Amino acid sequence: MALRIRWIRAVGNDTYNARFAQEFAEVKNPGTEVEVVSLRNASVQHHVEYQSYEALLGADIVRAVRDTAQQGFDAVVVGCFYDPVLVEAREISGQTVVVAPCQASFEVASNLAQKVSVIVGRRKWVPRIEARVREYGHAHLIASFRALELGVEDFQRDRDETVRRMIAQGRRAIDEDGAEALILGCTLEFGFYRQLQDALGVPVIDSALAAFKRAEALADTKQRFDWKPSRVGGCEPPPEDRELLAWNVFDPADVPVVSPVHA
Repeated sequence: MALRIRWIRAVGNDTYNARFAQEFAEVKNPGTEVEVVSLRNASVQHHVEYQSYEALLGADIVRAVRDTAQQGFDAVVVGCFYDPVLVEAREISGQTVVVAPCQASFEVASNLAQKVSVIVGRRKWVPRIEARVREYGHAHLIASFRALELGVEDFQRDRDETVRRMIAQGRRAIDEDGAEALILGCTLEFGFYRQLQDALGVPVIDSALAAFKRAEALADTKQRFDWKPSRVGGCEPPPEDRELLAWNVFDPADVPVVSPVHA
């Protein structure tokens, strides 16, 4: 049976949907079906650099993950390195595995290096990401955070300048901070990892690819071994008939998912 994965871009625009679909098409396993979608959110159309924006997206992400589960996808990725509402999304995801880039990237990096530096766009991002990493139990891996002084929407505008800054900060992370690997701390930093690896000689984790391949692997183990999200204890979901349906918590006619592109 084909694996079905949905990637949710946690913004209200579809500018890069096709680009992400192309990236995933090049690395997916034969038979894996991929859908890239955006959120229908008029308040947060460009980026999630601020935690207030993250809060405004939370309900839409939860609703989109509920829809993903209802449509029978094996796995879904919440495509933002802040990993917004990850626990809340997992609670409502039914049998669908939920993955997010920060957690996935550190899971990959922990098998490759003992000290890791995260290449972020702006220093503003560091406390939020660091809190996530500590929550996941990977704080011991952090060598440093290195900022490019670029916003989310700047990475792909002048790719040569982005590469120049990434190599400079990556070299400093290795030479000055003791980093043995790098993580690109935003999903819109996609498409640069090979150039950085060639220039710097250490593993460079593209967070979008790490999250996608992690989702694909978990979708596979779900199908092979029936390893699905737990639904007891802290993972217990709201009662389906008594609350979700009776109270019309989720309106199936009003799902905030738009602009699907298939890979």
